[in-house]
Amino acid sequence: MTSTNHTDHLTLRGKECHIDGEHGADEPPADGSSTHPYKTLGYAYIQNIDHPTKHYLVRTSDTTTLEGELAWKAPAKSAVKKAQGVLERREKKLEKQQSAEEENRRQHQAVLERASSIVVSEDPSLPQATRITIANKDIKLGDEHQKGTRVKVCGRIHRLRAQKHATFITLTDGYGHLQCVLEAGNLTMSRDALLMAQGTSVAMYGELRKVPQGHSAPDDRELHVDFYRVIGAAPSDLDSLQNKVSASQNQWDSTMLDNRHLVLRGDNASSLMKLRATVELAFIGVYRRMNFTKVSPPALVQTQVEGGSTLFKVPYYDEVAYLTQSSQLYLESILPGLGNVYAIEKSYRAEKSLTRRHLSEFTHIEGELDFIEFDDLLDHLEELICAVIDAVLAKDDMARFIKAVNPDFQKPSRPFMRMRYSDAIDWLNSQDPPILNEEDKPHQFGDDIAEAAERKMTDCINRPILLTHFPADLKAFYMKKDPSDPRLTESVDLLMPGVGEIAGASMRMEGYEELLDAFRKHGLSEADYYWYSDARK
Repeated sequence: MTSTNHTDHLTLRGKECHIDGEHGADEPPADGSSTHPYKTLGYAYIQNIDHPTKHYLVRTSDTTTLEGELAWKAPAKSAVKKAQGVLERREKKLEKQQSAEEENRRQHQAVLERASSIVVSEDPSLPQATRITIANKDIKLGDEHQKGTRVKVCGRIHRLRAQKHATFITLTDGYGHLQCVLEAGNLTMSRDALLMAQGTSVAMYGELRKVPQGHSAPDDRELHVDFYRVIGAAPSDLDSLQNKVSASQNQWDSTMLDNRHLVLRGDNASSLMKLRATVELAFIGVYRRMNFTKVSPPALVQTQVEGGSTLFKVPYYDEVAYLTQSSQLYLESILPGLGNVYAIEKSYRAEKSLTRRHLSEFTHIEGELDFIEFDDLLDHLEELICAVIDAVLAKDDMARFIKAVNPDFQKPSRPFMRMRYSDAIDWLNSQDPPILNEEDKPHQFGDDIAEAAERKMTDCINRPILLTHFPADLKAFYMKKDPSDPRLTESVDLLMPGVGEIAGASMRMEGYEELLDAFRKHGLSEADYYWYSDARK
């Protein structure tokens, strides 16, 4: 298809090019076709500089036919002469630019050749450098009264600012940032120094000092460099890091996604990864205090948990297997031997949709509790979330980062509000005007409350909500029915203001025959779930 379109495009340019002085445009998506004409003849000449066009056709209010229609006609000789002048000026400008660029390259190459004769070497009379990472904060710092520790720090150039008297480099090693000062001289005039760019890997040697009063730097310290060694160069031309990704770009832009490996070097993305790691460790710590055992269920399975339409099918020797949607059924099967358990594993959903609620792959935190009632489940969910948030906020660096990316963040207030599904339906319909369902009608029992309506309700109430007792037809086959109303399940979604749903849970069916009926109702093979149904015998 691409090849055909390309051929048609060139054929068009080889025969006709359209210019509409009133309705055309000298920018994309204009392409010179009759449906997307250019605005000026000069711009059309420039666009066809490599593909000379045989016929230029223009139309303006002066080209109206007797029937009152605008007709395409050959341009006037004066218009052609003017357009050729535009093209000639363009060509001269490009020639001048190319000549200037070539001269700049020649001069730059001459500077590099002269810089090659400058050798930067370590002074053997200086103290042996102590190897540190930027995370080491207990290093003796020098000032006007005392010498600081001479250290060696390896990292990558995050920012570089060359000035007349010194070059300032912000170094990063994944643990923090360190300002490095290279005084003007051989250190800044060598070939290696001139080729330094964002991403260059270096080993910096020098004395750690306090930042002079009235100045600022990360951790109020800076490295006064006396020697360096380039470990790995980075491109400084069109392939440079800053020409590929930028913090100002949309993170969902295809270029940013294709260069995700480079985006993760940035402050914001790397901090989010550290926050993610801190959250995971917090869950591990809280579960440990609750006396849960961590297990690792399989990723390749033969059964569905959250519906067959979202299964990733993979070949498994002579059989068919799937990437797991959830580990919860496996967790339930090992409760008798281990007691309360949890898993932090990847889950997979074949949902081709670009929203934050639909991910093909995600880290899934799942816990399974034995011998509890529904209210115990709600209490546990509230305690787990609040304990994890407290643990994360206890880390000063993480608390600062959360405040930076979300200044309005507040710890959830307790106790969480408990609301039944039916009460949520009533609340949505009681608003003025009512919050409608996805069919633009008032909500009714049995509706799967859409994310937009759910979030609007949660934001208006402005409290964490444990939304409970969903209709059985909306939930998975294994969820326990409400003893007082078999239309409902003992299920819960946890909704947070400003976010929406962050967790879901339910009680499990206990009866063997009831579970077999659920298999049949959902078209599931009893034989595939023998290991799960065995627990009910």
